[in-house]
Amino acid sequence: MFKYPEDLKYTNSHEYIRLEENIATIGITAFAIDQLGDIVFLDLPEAGAKVEKGKTFGTIESVKAVEDIYSPVTGTVIEANTNLVDEPENISADPYGAAWLLKVSIEDESELNDTLSASEYSEKVEGK
Repeated sequence: MFKYPEDLKYTNSHEYIRLEENIATIGITAFAIDQLGDIVFLDLPEAGAKVEKGKTFGTIESVKAVEDIYSPVTGTVIEANTNLVDEPENISADPYGAAWLLKVSIEDESELNDTLSASEYSEKVEGK
């Protein structure tokens, strides 16, 4: 069983959001990382790029599959975690800390109204 920090919001497509003022730190959940297996490649947009809620902003590739990563918010990328692009295998070490993917200046906080709480996400993925 995985831990899902209570201070985060979660999406049905396994991204998480940590909101600090109008900055959303976006990553993928420990559950999703576990499902993918060994991560071998990560593609993220550069700072200044626009992301749109529900649209793909990057891809993550493992030895098992290539998956799209979806933006839970609309906004402008302030920073991408280039350390993970260079060393994607490190994503599993600290998914909710050092292994964040993007920091985005969000345009509309109400876009987060349809996200899941930690307990809702846990129930969805683990059936508990």
